[in-house]
Amino acid sequence: MLNFALVGCGRIAKRHSELLGHNQIDGARLVAVCDIVEAKAAAIGRQFDVPVFTDMHEMMSGGEIDVVVVLTESGNHARHVIELAKYGKAIVVEKPMALTLEDADSMIAACEASGSRLFVVKQNRFNVPVVKLREALDEGRFGNLIMGTIRVRWCRDQSYYDQDAWRGTWAMDGGVLTNQASHHIDLLEWMMGEVESVFAKSTTALVDIEAEDTAVVLLKFKNGALGLIEATTAARPKDLEGSISLLGATGTVEVGGFAVNKLKTWNFADGRQEEDSFMEKYSVNPPNVYGFGHQMYYEHVVDCLANGASQTVDGREGRKSIQLINAIYESVETGKEIFLPVKPVHSRLGR
Repeated sequence: MLNFALVGCGRIAKRHSELLGHNQIDGARLVAVCDIVEAKAAAIGRQFDVPVFTDMHEMMSGGEIDVVVVLTESGNHARHVIELAKYGKAIVVEKPMALTLEDADSMIAACEASGSRLFVVKQNRFNVPVVKLREALDEGRFGNLIMGTIRVRWCRDQSYYDQDAWRGTWAMDGGVLTNQASHHIDLLEWMMGEVESVFAKSTTALVDIEAEDTAVVLLKFKNGALGLIEATTAARPKDLEGSISLLGATGTVEVGGFAVNKLKTWNFADGRQEEDSFMEKYSVNPPNVYGFGHQMYYEHVVDCLANGASQTVDGREGRKSIQLINAIYESVETGKEIFLPVKPVHSRLGR
């Protein structure tokens, strides 16, 4: 049994604490929670009858924790991971792992130096239809990739950003690209391969925040394929879509729904009889935009730590989408096509 502790008890902690606290993950249990705002930690602590802390170092000194889950503000992920790495425990960090490349590199170095295994949460990779899409890709069924597209059309009104002062700020959060669409950007790069260049435009359309609530990005991949990112939190009056589509010389797949949860198109030149039932079989109906992937993700973490399974998203893999997002912001600020890799100069993210 692996003992998990949470650092940060904000909005996303509800999902993590329910899975760990309700024993929905075999081989894992919640043993402690921490937040500098005691009331936030106390609410979760009471619900699951676990100790409550306002100092993560005091919590870690107890010695019974095997895995610590960092759920603090995006701009604090790096600082907290680096401080926690000295305990040598496995660390799970929510997306985005960091805002700047410098912070991502420091996190990776700190964990490698201490022997802490760093897991970056990318739960959408474990969604049922996404898994089938990746299997088809690995089998070569698309032939040469032509185009990959993600669309995030969600609703986040002013009340969402007003919940916490850090939301929508450059120093601690970023906008729709860094927050809501970061999972989808990870999926696009994971499926399509390394990015050669990006050209992006963004705007802040409907809310009062520093960063963008709407953006479009054109991508060119090193394999010659093109890509498109459409991301907004200005859909009204409710969430509309979170999707990815891949077009290849010999096949097309679209995974839609509001949380990349519904298989909408599955067409291949080498169609197979058993695939007639795929549209229904490999679609799920999650209760919210987080989907069901967190449960499979935690099962994966346990499998890696307890059974030596191969890790899907470590720090170096998680860094890839940070590089891409920073390049996108560099393009927004300069109005130019940006070639990767790049060391951002004009991007305001994390600054």
